[in-house]
Amino acid sequence: MSGTAPDAAPPLGGVLETGLYVDDLARAAAFYEGVMGLRPMLSDERFIAYPLGGTVLLLFKRGSTLQTVTMPFGSIPPHDGAGRLHFAFAAAEADIPRWRAHLAAHNVAVESEARWPKGGTSLYFRDPDGNLAEIASPGLWANY
Repeated sequence: MSGTAPDAAPPLGGVLETGLYVDDLARAAAFYEGVMGLRPMLSDERFIAYPLGGTVLLLFKRGSTLQTVTMPFGSIPPHDGAGRLHFAFAAAEADIPRWRAHLAAHNVAVESEARWPKGGTSLYFRDPDGNLAEIASPGLWANY
């Protein structure tokens, strides 16, 4: 017996994708490429996919994913979102001052900064759609 309950969920390896819904895809691309330094790996009129280490940041034009997308290899059910969301980018502690200066140089206001008890630092700021972005260094969570 492995000690795992028969109804236990199989293990997960992490969050693979984070999806944000934006009003203006070109404006969002200008921010995430021009300010955050991301480079798209795939895009069309509905979305842009940015690789981030082993994860993907997806920007969807709000309202453009309300229909099932059928492809030769399968289909993607409809989805959409509204409201301000929160997500965090991982960064080394040594890079936090550089990020603070980089954001300031691009006129992106740091709305808040937190120094966590385990030693991590978080910089909070908004993207053009009002989503709360965070750049966080290790020491934020028990597993990071």
